[in-house]
Amino acid sequence: MGICSSKPTSKTKLSGDNIPANDEDSGDRKIKKSPFFPFYTPSPAHFLFSKMSSPAVNNGSKPTTPRKFFRPPPSPAKHIKALRRRVSGKVGKEVAREEVGEVELDKSFGFLKHFGSKYEMGEEVGRGHFGHTCKAKAKKGEFKGKDVAVKVIPKSKMTTAISIEDVRREVKILKALSGHENLVKFYDAYEDHDNVYVVMELCEGGELLDRILSRGGKFTEDDAKAVLIQILNVVAFCHLQGVVHRDLKPENFLFTTKDDNSQLKAIDFGLSDFVKPDERLNDIVGSAYYVAPEVLHRSYSTEADVWSIGVIAYILLCGSRPFWARTESGIFRAVLKAHPSFDEVPWPTLSSEAKDFVKRLLNKDPRRRMTAAQALSHPWIRSTNDVKVPLDVSILRHMKGYMRSSPLRKAAIRALVKTLSTDELYFLKEQFSLLEPSKVGSISMDNIKAALVKHATDAMKESRIHDFLTSLSALQYRRMEFDEFCAAALSVYQLEARDRWEEHARCAYEIFDKDGNRAIMIEELASELGLGPSVPVHSVLNDWIRHTDGKLSFLGFVKLLHGVSSRTLAKAR
Repeated sequence: MGICSSKPTSKTKLSGDNIPANDEDSGDRKIKKSPFFPFYTPSPAHFLFSKMSSPAVNNGSKPTTPRKFFRPPPSPAKHIKALRRRVSGKVGKEVAREEVGEVELDKSFGFLKHFGSKYEMGEEVGRGHFGHTCKAKAKKGEFKGKDVAVKVIPKSKMTTAISIEDVRREVKILKALSGHENLVKFYDAYEDHDNVYVVMELCEGGELLDRILSRGGKFTEDDAKAVLIQILNVVAFCHLQGVVHRDLKPENFLFTTKDDNSQLKAIDFGLSDFVKPDERLNDIVGSAYYVAPEVLHRSYSTEADVWSIGVIAYILLCGSRPFWARTESGIFRAVLKAHPSFDEVPWPTLSSEAKDFVKRLLNKDPRRRMTAAQALSHPWIRSTNDVKVPLDVSILRHMKGYMRSSPLRKAAIRALVKTLSTDELYFLKEQFSLLEPSKVGSISMDNIKAALVKHATDAMKESRIHDFLTSLSALQYRRMEFDEFCAAALSVYQLEARDRWEEHARCAYEIFDKDGNRAIMIEELASELGLGPSVPVHSVLNDWIRHTDGKLSFLGFVKLLHGVSSRTLAKAR
């Protein structure tokens, strides 16, 4: 799916006098770079995409970020074609026949008919790789006289089963997600023999990217927070519903009006997908400058969206990109290997809370990265009044891991929770409050189900989040108090990413060593951790136990907090 959701064709252009030509050629074109906005220099491969699919880009309008099914250097991102075939469920001769057009594709979607009788098309306001967006006016029905945006997707460009499924899934997601103020409103989908027409809310305030350009590339901390709160709110909402956007960038956020305090709307769900809390995706999609490391490794979930928000936050605060190179290959290498700079102007003048916020979004390990809901509880964001922390579906995943843990590991995590301050427990306290409306001091399975139902849309049914509750069946006949909830919902990896992790771990070990540590045999520890007889437990657990008294060592305690991973077992075998 292309970039064509109510985006203006009259893009903001910088004066030619202020744009020196870059010294690198891309074919017969010079790549130009703005001295006021150094982060937004398109790579040479962008112009190749532009020539093939988007004539508007070559007319002097602002180039968009290279996107979708990009080809990295020697890296985990190769073999994309084979991956696409695997996703489509077709192999061998059938794929070859489809690619040369020998297999007739079914391009009937079952959408509404007679678009022209209900809407009068107006001027084009945006163009992308797979279609364009026009302004239109409703001629009859409940929206009579109302201006709307219509995304027009030609069926002639749907040349594979995957591209057809992309259209079908985008409409399904737009229809399923409803009710959030920072999400573009979906009205209906139509089709005829030639096109699919997706009718949506018209946003006339321009892209977030245009606002960044107009400010010379930098926002104040307060202005950046106002933007990021809206982005985090809508992304946290999508993640709760089990939807990962996969293409978050300034071009995909529109302001409803030209006003400075206009509401921001997320658009373009053409690359989005449904995902369960414990599911991993592996198809490589997105936009090069905003792609998360784990996407290139082909194993990711909603955390990839949070990385993209981190890139946007970095840009808003300093006006440059955290990862830059002249080619897509270079960008991918930077994303995988480089670390963003926080030493150059203006970072030394920004608050320590702002820097910590961005760093915790741009952690290369997705397990240590904040979720969108957690980011709304970060001290830098909390300093703004009336910021509500939404329900975070990731706590269900952590609770599942805790409830399947051994008694020894549960005791270790409870010791860790005792070291946390009230401020460090703020997020968990907010989550507990969302699950405990009756204020009785404990929660049950019924509370969790009720909280999900309260916030559910049809998207939550598609992502089968309710099915995930079966993994919490141990809560069916009992209640969980706040202290135990904190231990169950805590992410040890995210706590490990904080500056005071070593202090927390040492204090927790002292508590554990005093209250619950005892002499333990390797075989007993193996049984506690659920290691089978086929695993050479001595090679895995030998350094977990102190040789002086047979008790759990500090190293063993820290490993116990994380649990025994499948990677550890694989190495042991």
